[in-house]
Amino acid sequence: MAISRIAIGDVQEVTRFKGIKLGISEFIATFIFIFAGKGSCMAFGKLTGNGPETPEGLIIACLGYGFGLVTAVSVGANISGGHVNPAVTLGVFLGGNITLFSGILYCISQVLGATAATYVLVFCTGEKASASALGDGVSPLSGVVFEMIMTFGLVYAVYATAVDPKKGNMATIAPISIALIVAANILAGGPFSGGSMNPAASFGAAMASGNWTNHWIYWAGPLLGGGLAGVIYEVLFIEQNRTILPSTDDY
Repeated sequence: MAISRIAIGDVQEVTRFKGIKLGISEFIATFIFIFAGKGSCMAFGKLTGNGPETPEGLIIACLGYGFGLVTAVSVGANISGGHVNPAVTLGVFLGGNITLFSGILYCISQVLGATAATYVLVFCTGEKASASALGDGVSPLSGVVFEMIMTFGLVYAVYATAVDPKKGNMATIAPISIALIVAANILAGGPFSGGSMNPAASFGAAMASGNWTNHWIYWAGPLLGGGLAGVIYEVLFIEQNRTILPSTDDY
């Protein structure tokens, strides 16, 4: 079972230079993702005066975050795996594919990268950041379920195209597949839960905007969905005879 392969690791993983490089990779990849995605939304608002809650704004968010994620995953894939999302990292950890210490390093780096990108955008554009928010009439419970289901699909796609040892040539299209499910989920969930699927992205937006209303939803939903996807895929579809990946010794 995947649970038996969960590893804690040791502090040397995050203090040695080889380990620190993984954190730097996640920081840069997440920065690229958020800067492109949120920057697209802010640019649309600047040019039109409309927000992402409009049909056009929803399409811009879909394209901006989708295109940004293709690049972010691609540039990080051969170094840290290109998680750019604490929910992805949790799913990979619960599947026994990364140690706890490395996972914590990844999550911290992702949160810092997302927060830095948001603050840089606010500074450079003079625009205000907007936090992840529920649509009108959407309850917190519904928001959690939306975020959980969307993130389940995201992490399931990550496992199928990037983590599974049997992926073969599928790995070459992993960034595209992952970005497409995120873009589709933004279209599906944007008007309802905000379509975050990424606690780091929501944290950066909440920090820069000062709006923490219902912020817990954007941790609870994605982490539940991502963790569940990782465990299900690992237990049902991956042979349990391989070592933990990635390892800091590989870089």
